Amino acid sequence: MDRHKPVSHGCCTSGINSGSGISKGQELKSRRRNERVSSVMGLSGQWIRLVVLCLALFACAPVVAADVAGVRAVGNGDPSRLTIWLTSATETRTFIRQVGNQRQLVVDLVRTDALSGPSQPLNAATGLVSYRWADGQLVFDLTGPMMVARELDLPPTGSETQHRLVLDLARVAAARFDLTAERDGRRLERLAESRARRAQENAAAEQARLAAIRHVVVIDAGHGGKDPGATAVSGVHEKDIVLKTALALKQALEADGRFLVRLTRDDDTFIALEDRVTMAREWGADLFISLHADAAAKPSVAGASVYTISERGERRIEREAERNDWHLEIEDGATEEVSGILEDLVKRETKTNSGLFAAMLIPHLQRAGPILRNTHRNAGFYVLLAPDVPAVLVEIGFLTNRDDARRLASASGRARTVTALAAAITEYFGRQDAMLALN
Repeated sequence: MDRHKPVSHGCCTSGINSGSGISKGQELKSRRRNERVSSVMGLSGQWIRLVVLCLALFACAPVVAADVAGVRAVGNGDPSRLTIWLTSATETRTFIRQVGNQRQLVVDLVRTDALSGPSQPLNAATGLVSYRWADGQLVFDLTGPMMVARELDLPPTGSETQHRLVLDLARVAAARFDLTAERDGRRLERLAESRARRAQENAAAEQARLAAIRHVVVIDAGHGGKDPGATAVSGVHEKDIVLKTALALKQALEADGRFLVRLTRDDDTFIALEDRVTMAREWGADLFISLHADAAAKPSVAGASVYTISERGERRIEREAERNDWHLEIEDGATEEVSGILEDLVKRETKTNSGLFAAMLIPHLQRAGPILRNTHRNAGFYVLLAPDVPAVLVEIGFLTNRDDARRLASASGRARTVTALAAAITEYFGRQDAMLALN
């Protein structure tokens, strides 16, 4: 792929759908940028505004959960046997209760999410009329007072490839049912309260986790789909090598816990160059890293290199920003002169930070493998044109060099490259945080 020119529009759904939290990233990045610009320009902090985002997630779940493969009731009501097939070993608890005039059997599957669904009929002659999902529990409507006489948890055996929960039900006196239902009702209330508390705690933990993620890193695996990129002497394509590297880098960064990581592609998909940049901006990227592997006419040429935007590339930014609606978020009501100053400041800061990261990355790459002389280079590659996202294009080695190609295709070589990239990213943002703390 020509890295200088935009190509015809291609599918970009793979990258866009790789994760949620886009607006969160934009919010955090906008806040940090505004703080830096406000500090440098001595402007009032009134124009620094946070976007308050409320997400309500509702899911329409199927009647049968992932852990439940089937339900069957047999018998004449005294006794009857209820069998629930489970795809895995699952802790269960049974209760009886009465809601209005309706007697019910409740099977609580501890590992099941809070699913709900419409009623499914059963053979009423068994004493069980129907069942449905309600708040992660299987609720069976009964024709009369029945209780569980025996409960069996059976593992897969022979032709039965799934786990089974077998409940033998027997009719009991109404007074006995009512007494047990009163006791189980209290147990169900305590269970519901416990689950509600756990849900609140999980929500609070997730909120704290998101609040702790201060840096959005977008990793761009070059080429993909119909564009294979360079081909190694072994026949391996560049698009496959850099995708494996991108996936491994994402895993390494997410294990750190301080980064929200996005991939422009996570499979063998073709993504247009302008779409890659647009994704990074929409995700509120604080750093954009495009991964490639080089090729040369001389097979002796080897080593990694890092590219940032060139002066010639800078002259393209305004035109491409206008063409792709890459507008900068500037204070509402600012005069044209002030807006121009702020835009120039953001672009200058973006270029400076791109160069800073490149300088930090080179020593780490040198420890991972060979590097080219004049390792930090400048070019007008299209993926470096975002006006407000620090960006580098990293050539992790030469596929036309046998040793480089072997290193890049190996798990150990890939691990060394990932370690170098992750260390540089951590160092870069550590410095950014320290600078912001001083302002």
